[in-house]
Amino acid sequence: MLSILKKEFNGFLNSLIAYIVIAVFLIAIGMFMWVFPESSVLEYGYADMQTLFNMAPWLFLFLIPAITMRTFAEEKREGTIELLLTKPLTDIQLILGKFFAALLLALFALLPTLLYYYTVYELGAPQGNVDSAAVVGSYIGLIFLAGVFSAIGVFASSISDNQIISFVIAVLLCYIVYAGFDLIASIPGVGSYGYLISQLGISYHYSAISKGLIDSRDLLYFISVIAIMVLATRLVLRSRKW
Repeated sequence: MLSILKKEFNGFLNSLIAYIVIAVFLIAIGMFMWVFPESSVLEYGYADMQTLFNMAPWLFLFLIPAITMRTFAEEKREGTIELLLTKPLTDIQLILGKFFAALLLALFALLPTLLYYYTVYELGAPQGNVDSAAVVGSYIGLIFLAGVFSAIGVFASSISDNQIISFVIAVLLCYIVYAGFDLIASIPGVGSYGYLISQLGISYHYSAISKGLIDSRDLLYFISVIAIMVLATRLVLRSRKW
């Protein structure tokens, strides 16, 4: 698995798309946090990082599929998938190697945002007047959210040999899992089942963790969704052997 992870991560770093994704993410977050008056910390006058944690999921919804769209689709297009499947690796090891490579790149994009936390911390009146527990919880939520999106993206890439199709499928699935259940729950006819339906979506659990209270049920939810997508990817790969 580690060999696949290293190969995939180096492949990301050797491609222009990785740097474009990281640059777009940091520039967009920076614009929302410091430039646009509707969301700027400087205009709002309150030392928090809620803008980052509100916008990051929506940016990840597009940027992570852009990272993962090549993971299996490119292997299929170049005809190397069969060679890859014959290596002394289990399907799960192969999938996890590609999954963790994509997740690691997403975390690399998050690392520079710690500078934003330091800036907000220094700007607080008094200095350090920041809800650090909520910030830590939000970062943990973002890491797990990036994990879910990466798992979905790898699954979408295993379906097609066309990277654009894989990207579109991944974005659609990520949107459904993140916000789709909330939209269903808001339908008037759903009634009392709305709360239960909303709990099926990422947004509910991400919001809960972002409050700084790390609940094992929320962590179990994220891990379960990642496991389901990994197993679904394995099923797709195994279908090629039938």
